[in-house]
Amino acid sequence: MAQFLLERIIAAPPSEVFAASLDPALHVRSMARFGETMVEAPEGGVFREGSTVTWRARHFGIPFRLRSIVFDIDPPRGFRDRQISGPFGAFLHEHAFEEHPRGTLMRDTITFRSPLGPIGRLVDAIFMRAYMRRIIDERNAVLAAEVEGRRRTLTS
Repeated sequence: MAQFLLERIIAAPPSEVFAASLDPALHVRSMARFGETMVEAPEGGVFREGSTVTWRARHFGIPFRLRSIVFDIDPPRGFRDRQISGPFGAFLHEHAFEEHPRGTLMRDTITFRSPLGPIGRLVDAIFMRAYMRRIIDERNAVLAAEVEGRRRTLTS
């Protein structure tokens, strides 16, 4: 299994960052560059315990579908989502939010495995880990900009 950790400080309280992270529409905006859309949206338009969603995106010029489930929701400390079906042999995303003197420390731990056994492990080590890290970092930059932008608008 490949794994990486990303951390970002966001100038907002954990409850706001947590709520934004559970917003499927914000996720779609953060992945616009990859043409990601929701084929199956979560019931009620927000992720809740047990919510499922199916994403469609294009990576490396290839269309992919990934169906995931959200679980272990613990407001405002964190939640997890994992692939139910899709391109990975396994995929788990752990989201954690901690108070920080400048707002929230958002921590993403991604654990994944590409299919195809030894070939997939080689792809993960050489390329996929760095690619996935870049994607999640882009997503987090958009999330931070939106949350911090809302706060600036409210305090102006």
